[in-house]
Parts: sequence; structure tokens; C-alpha cells
Amino acid sequence: MRRFYTFMWWLAMPLVLGRLWWRGRKEPGYRQHWTERLGLYGRRAANDEPATIWLHAVSVGETRAAEPLVDALLKQYPQARIVLTCMTPTGRATGKSLFGKHGARLVQAYLPYDVPSLVRRFIDHFEPRACILMETEVWPNLIRQCGLQQVPVVLANARLSERSLRKALRFGKMMRDAAQGISLVAAQTEADALRIGELGVANVSVTGSIKFDVLVPPAALATGAALRLQVGARPVLLCASTREGEEGMILQAYQQARAALPPDVLLLLVPRHPQRFDEVAAMVAEHGLSLQRRSALAEPGSVVAPETDVLLGDSMGEMFAYYSVCDVAFIGGSLQPLGGQNLIEPAALGKPVIVGEHTFNFAQATEDCLQQGGAVRVHNSDGLMQQAARLLADGQARKDMGAHALTFANSHRGATARTVALLPRLD
Repeated sequence: MRRFYTFMWWLAMPLVLGRLWWRGRKEPGYRQHWTERLGLYGRRAANDEPATIWLHAVSVGETRAAEPLVDALLKQYPQARIVLTCMTPTGRATGKSLFGKHGARLVQAYLPYDVPSLVRRFIDHFEPRACILMETEVWPNLIRQCGLQQVPVVLANARLSERSLRKALRFGKMMRDAAQGISLVAAQTEADALRIGELGVANVSVTGSIKFDVLVPPAALATGAALRLQVGARPVLLCASTREGEEGMILQAYQQARAALPPDVLLLLVPRHPQRFDEVAAMVAEHGLSLQRRSALAEPGSVVAPETDVLLGDSMGEMFAYYSVCDVAFIGGSLQPLGGQNLIEPAALGKPVIVGEHTFNFAQATEDCLQQGGAVRVHNSDGLMQQAARLLADGQARKDMGAHALTFANSHRGATARTVALLPRLD
């Protein structure tokens, strides 16, 4: 099965590279550093490179979640460096923003495609002491090549939904062999640990979610404070990390609920994928709503006009700033069966959180926040607006719910230290 999988990779490679180039029309980052995806690098320096830890975070969310782990590893191993791999330009840009402070101690590269020779070239070039995969990244050939070259593989901050487990089990022996090649799993919850164990991983521990250890950057709070001045005293409903198909439902419900919402409410709409910013802007216009873009507010003296209905969050790396600005936060990806996004960040800022029905990507964290009173679940976009109207009209309810959210976030800290304590010595 693994040989067939590898053959299919080679067969699909022209299409994969073609798609990469095609996506580069809207997101030029896909056309940069493409040789890294084929395991091609410049000449390696003489044998004076520091010990290397390989950390893979597929995109933006995983890269941001990895921040406490990166900081802890560099502190634990002061002579080491980290090679941070990702799959998307937005993930790479996030890594640059978060970890530029570490200078040469953190190197970024794209993950090579999961073909034995490409992965082997990566390992030969960087010579990692360990490979740490964030969350759910299980690549059969990558894990096998690490095993052949005696590079231990760790799955950190690991989560596995029932849906993902069923999908993995369909690959049978190939996925079980890959799972058995993982040296250690640090799982987010007991349920995740049980499901990962079903794949055949022997060494699984429950450490909690590293995302609870992410600290709010002071610079993000400063950006948020400046943006709040531009917004003024208007109540702000944030719809964060929305996905395709959700914005239309939100905008329609927003229009229909205007009589119930505060008359000066501002809808702050932040699509998850930057290539959709223009598409969502056009959608706002089609609904007859007035729009301003966050990017236009960079001009000195700019403010959000009183008649503006929707502020489009068309910037990268400012999610904490957006959360700090809002009065109520809805977490996207949950109105449709997409699994939802991370609600820990708004909770850590003491914001009341609204989620939809579909939160299987963060099931335990969501349930915990709901039970502690920091979040409320809705069934559709109309329910979202009803809950937003209730919270925006009731300052005490909003304050109490935000306090519960903050308590929830603070009570789950410590996963990073527990994860680092489990790792084999890497120096």
C-alpha cells in the first residue's frame, strides 16, 4: 500500500506542481521557495551547524499554536536551532512574524512532498535530532524515512477526531505502520489519546493543549488599542476565521437582525483564507452593506466611518488584535461541518464566545468552555445574531461570560512544560 501511495505521489506530481503555480495567481507565496517542496536546497555549510530540531506546523493555526513550544525548546537547548516547516505561504508568513526575534536559531522551509527521496534529501541536508509534528500531521513516507535514519518522531499537541480516525483506518496497514513509527504522542485529551492508540501508537500521554499556553503579544494589544480608537465606542461583533459559505449566511442574518442589534453595531468580518478577501468584499457589496477594509485604516488619521456596516479584516497576523477590539466573538468554521477553529484565543482575552454546531476539531476545548459558561452554542446564523443581540444589549451578561471564558483559558495552562518533559534528550 505504501509503495502504491508513493507511486501515486509521483504520478500526481505534475498536477501538484501545476496546482501550486495556479494558486500562485492569487497568492504569490505559492510560487516562492518551491524547490524546497522537492527537497532541493542550497549548498550546506561546513559541519558547524548547531544541533537541529525539526518542527512541522502545517499552516497558520498550527504555527501560532507552536509558539510556546518553540520558545521552550530554544530555552531548553540553548545551543540548538529549530527548522520550522509548513505547507502554506500564510503559515510561513506567520512563522516569520512570530519567530523573527530568534534570528538564525530558527530556520524556515516548506515541507517536502511525502516521497521517500525528497524527505531523505531534507533529512540529509538538515540532519535533525528529532522530528516534532504538530497536531494531526501523519505522513507515511516521512515517518518511515525518519525511522530509517534514526530520527525519533514526536506527535505534539496531538488531536484526532472520530471522523479523522475513520478516514485513517481506511488506509489500513500503511497508516498503522506509520503510527507505529511514531516514538511519542503528547495528546490534547483522553479521547484523543484513545483514538490515537487505536491506530497502533504505543507511547501516548495526555498533556493538554499547548494553545492554552500562547501568550497575548503586547504588540497585538497595542495594535488592537489603536484599532479600537479608530472604531470608536461602537459595539463590535467579530466573526473570526470564517470559511467559504459562511459569510453569505452571516451577512443575510445580520441584515435581518438589524432591528434587534444595537443600531450602531459594527460587524468585523475576518475570513480565514486571505485569497478570499476580495471575494468577501464583493459579497458585502452584493448585500447592500457599506464596507471598509482594515488595510485602508493604516493611513494616518483614518477612522471607521459611522455609516460603515462591515469592517473587513483583510490583514495577516492580527487575530489577537481583532479579538481585543471586539465585544463578542463568533468562531468560524462551525456553522458548516468544517470542524470549527480555535476558541482559546478570545477566551484568553476574556471575550464571550459564540460557536456553531460543528466544532469537532476542538471538541473537548469547546465543551469545556461551554460547561464553564464562557461560550454559547447556536444552530445557525440566525441563532448567532440572536445571541449577539442578547450579549450586546446586556453588559453584565457579557462581562460575566467573558470572565468565565478567561477562567476556562487560565485553568488549562501547562501543556508545553508537560510536553517538553516527555521529550527525549536532544543535545
